[in-house]
Amino acid sequence: MPAPEFTMNTHRYDPYKTFKFRVKWDGQYVAGISKVGGLTRTTQLVSRPAVDDPVSSHKASGQTDYAPITLERGVTYDPNFVQWAEKVWMYSNTAGQEVAIKDFRKEIIIELYNEAGQKAVAYAVYRCWVSEFTAMPELDGGNAVAIQSITLQHEGWEREDPEAAPAEGTPPT
Repeated sequence: MPAPEFTMNTHRYDPYKTFKFRVKWDGQYVAGISKVGGLTRTTQLVSRPAVDDPVSSHKASGQTDYAPITLERGVTYDPNFVQWAEKVWMYSNTAGQEVAIKDFRKEIIIELYNEAGQKAVAYAVYRCWVSEFTAMPELDGGNAVAIQSITLQHEGWEREDPEAAPAEGTPPT
C-alpha cells in the first residue's frame, strides 16, 4: 500500500473537488450560488539597490492586494444579491441625503465540502462590498439558465482551520 499523501487525513489520496461548496453571509447560506471566483492575493515587489554591490539589488515585499471575487447564481426570487447591491448603489447615488450603510460591507464565509458532504475547508473573507452587479444576463431565446452575478471587493481572507480533518472512511483497496 502506498504511503499517505496528506498529513491531516491519511486516508485521503486526492485533493478536494470544486463542485460542493456553500457561501454564507449574515449568518445565512445564500441560495443557488453555482460559481465562486478564486481567492487570489498579490504582493508587490519592492526592489532597491544593494549598498555593497552596485550591480545587484535587494528585494522585499510591498503592499498586498486582493483580487475581487465573483459569485454567480441562477436568477431566482431570492433577493439577497439585489438587496446587497442596492445598498452600495444607494450609498453612491443619493447626493446630500443620509443613507444607512448598515451591511454595506459584509463578512462572507466560503465553505468547501468533501464528496461525503463534510465541511473540509472554509475561508472567511473580510469587509466585502459589491462593486459590480449583473441583475439579468443577455437574453437570447435559447434554453440556457439566466445567471446573475455580483463582484465583491474585499480586504483579505484567511482560512478557518477545523479542529480535526473530516473522518472520510478507509482508502480504496
